[in-house]
Amino acid sequence: MSGTKVAVIDYGMGNLHSVAKALEHADSAAQVTVTHEAQQIRQADRVVFPGVGALADCMVHLRERDLTETVLEASRNKPFLGICLGMQALLDSSEEGQTEQGPIAALGRLTGQVLAFPEDEMRNKGLKVPHMGWNRVYIRAAHPLWQGIASGCRFYFVHSYYAKMENESDVSATTDYGLEFASVLAHENLFAVQFHPEKSHRDGLRLLANFMKWNGEGA
Repeated sequence: MSGTKVAVIDYGMGNLHSVAKALEHADSAAQVTVTHEAQQIRQADRVVFPGVGALADCMVHLRERDLTETVLEASRNKPFLGICLGMQALLDSSEEGQTEQGPIAALGRLTGQVLAFPEDEMRNKGLKVPHMGWNRVYIRAAHPLWQGIASGCRFYFVHSYYAKMENESDVSATTDYGLEFASVLAHENLFAVQFHPEKSHRDGLRLLANFMKWNGEGA
């Protein structure tokens, strides 16, 4: 899709440069803009919501930049890709940084919770937290973004928390790390991944290239 406008949401967290460069590599004709301007996000043909760090900080930064409703609007109305923390923020709540009052409220675009990997249980299995490095992603449901990517391909992960979804229909792929968790979500015009496609070599770039062609419809 030549000349497509892509907004990479800048809310003050994450290595946005690497995401933008990967998108430009996936589609050399695209106009990729890293922005915190609501108007630029609304005018984009497609939107990428990346991020690393803690969800509580993410929500604070979104509110400070008056971006909460803009992100939700984009996630409902145009091809939308969430990456890592950008995926977790789309759920209802997270245990990361929770207080005595309970989990941290997230955007609530999808019904589910972000849970901590049980460190003692993981340690007993010889696994470390955070989950860091290459792991296999097992496709559950066909989707345009999986075109040319085989189930069981490896992608690069860095995270200490994982998504637990209420609606299994929202789970597009899973990964095993001491337990099976939802590593890819798909719902209407929204696709979100726990791994970092911009760090995942050929298959990561293929997924981004598929996103750049995607019209926002499901399988």
